[in-house]
Amino acid sequence: MKIHELKLESAKDKKRVGRGIGSGYGKTAGRGTKGQNARTGGGVRPGFEGGQNPLAKRLPKKRGFSAINPTVYQVVNVSALERFKAGAVVDAAALAAAGLVKKADQRIKLLSRGELTKKFTIKVTAASAAAVKAVEAAGGTVEVVKFVAAPSKKATRPKTEEQATT
Repeated sequence: MKIHELKLESAKDKKRVGRGIGSGYGKTAGRGTKGQNARTGGGVRPGFEGGQNPLAKRLPKKRGFSAINPTVYQVVNVSALERFKAGAVVDAAALAAAGLVKKADQRIKLLSRGELTKKFTIKVTAASAAAVKAVEAAGGTVEVVKFVAAPSKKATRPKTEEQATT
C-alpha cells in the first residue's frame, strides 16, 4: 500500500442543530439571537451590501471583446530594418540579435511604418500588405514562414525514476 492509495474518511459527525441545549446547538440552533439571518428564509441575496450601492453597479459596464487565447505578435516596422546590411537575410534570430524583438521563438509581424531603401530577404510569421509592398518596391522579398511553437517545459521535463517505472 502506498500513501496515495489510502482512503481518508472524516471522523467528525455531521452538525445536528436544534436538538436540545446539551448538544451545544440547541435553542437558536447556531443562528444567534434575532435579526434577518435568524429567521427562516432569512438572509440577503448574493452581492447585497446593506443598501449601499453594490460593487457590480459601481463599476463601469464591460465593453468590447477580449479573446481567451489572443494571437500576440512582436511588431517590427520596415524603417527599423535599415540597420542591416543590404542583401542580408533577416529572420527571427537576426531580429532578436539586433534587439528589434525580445524573443526569436515567438510570432513576429512586419508593419509598414517608415521607408526602406535597401534590398532584403525577410522571413517573418506575418506581414501587412503595405509592408510587403514597401519591401518589394525596394527590391527585396518577404517570406511568410509558418509559426511552430516550442514545446513546453513540462513536456520536455525528464521523468524521475519512480515515474518511469509506473
